[in-house]
Amino acid sequence: MLYFSELKGKKVSTEDGILVGFLEDLIFQADQLPRLTKLVVRTPNREKISILFNALIRIDQSIRINKQYNLGDLEENELFLVKNLLDKQIIDLKGHKVVRVNDVVIQDKEGWYISGVDIGTLAIFRWLKLDRLLIRAHAAFGIRIKSHFLSWGDIQPLELSRGKVVLKKREERLQQVRSEDLADYLERTNVRNIKKFLDILDDKFSADVISHLNINYQSAIFRSFTPEKAAKALQFVDADEAVDILLSLPSKKRQQIIPLLPDAKKQEIIYLLDLSKTPIGKLITSEYLTVDSGDTVGQTIAKIRLQSQDFSFLDHIYVVNQEKQLVGVFNLHELLIQNPDTPVYKFMVQNVIVVHLSTPEEIAIKKMLKYKIFALPVIDINKKMIGLITFDDVADFIMKNI
Repeated sequence: MLYFSELKGKKVSTEDGILVGFLEDLIFQADQLPRLTKLVVRTPNREKISILFNALIRIDQSIRINKQYNLGDLEENELFLVKNLLDKQIIDLKGHKVVRVNDVVIQDKEGWYISGVDIGTLAIFRWLKLDRLLIRAHAAFGIRIKSHFLSWGDIQPLELSRGKVVLKKREERLQQVRSEDLADYLERTNVRNIKKFLDILDDKFSADVISHLNINYQSAIFRSFTPEKAAKALQFVDADEAVDILLSLPSKKRQQIIPLLPDAKKQEIIYLLDLSKTPIGKLITSEYLTVDSGDTVGQTIAKIRLQSQDFSFLDHIYVVNQEKQLVGVFNLHELLIQNPDTPVYKFMVQNVIVVHLSTPEEIAIKKMLKYKIFALPVIDINKKMIGLITFDDVADFIMKNI
């Protein structure tokens, strides 16, 4: 077993001692058994070449290859070890969480392939050639420190930058992750990667993940879908959330999708879309408080005392980023049990339930009842908060429709 940190930068020479260059990266087949297929070598003139892995003779103090080596291009379903895996975020399918790859473990017995990744602190020291020193220092206090290894079968890379890459037979393991957690993880990447993940999942679970993405991601994904694919996904999405997604799309695209829906779903969505002609803008209240994601508990309490003196009620505080986009929410109880110097991003809820100016009152009410919340932030197309709608604000609508 070898670590890539032990290989990167090694001299690559032919069997007769001719210097080819230095190992820069490895290319592997992104499959259930991720075998190494090419050595990426930086030549003395700083050109990068990819040498077929079957030219390898041995690895010791340097890397020896056959003098009759052949070059090859990146092929379908191949990834770079450094570019696509090392120091990237992955989903630990066993632990159901996102972690970072600090080193890559290579199996050199019975063929060369990636056997897993190291996500522990020891891996970082290994790159600095200080791992043995760290082990000895801990041993002096009777502490045994070791690598934190995850096998290849227990991980799912979050960054898959090549369009044709498919990691096969991971869907069952991936679907053990809660849909809302997976949506949160995927929002850390980009729309292209999210679409690849959705293709791995079955239709129902894929739709469940989509429903937990924020509206900007939902809109971007459905804009890229064909009308047929969009209609298929919307079959499994709650009607009120489906309407929110459809309202974020251009009218032409919306009219292409709706006729392709099953009759029952189509009628429900058309009914709710008709309701959206009555916007909720007139119901919005400006009595809400936002804080920056980096603000501490102490700073937040100071803002509450300073800015909410005239509020009739305050229960939740909303969190915005540097672009003033809504990124989180927390309640007063959660705030008061934290230490004063704790940043609010550490305990805020990230998947905020929101509505838009075009959201029908009926859908706003359904969301309040479904998620057991009495107030919903109203955001614009750029995810910036423009107000708050409370249960009291929609009470008249409820009374008229009882």
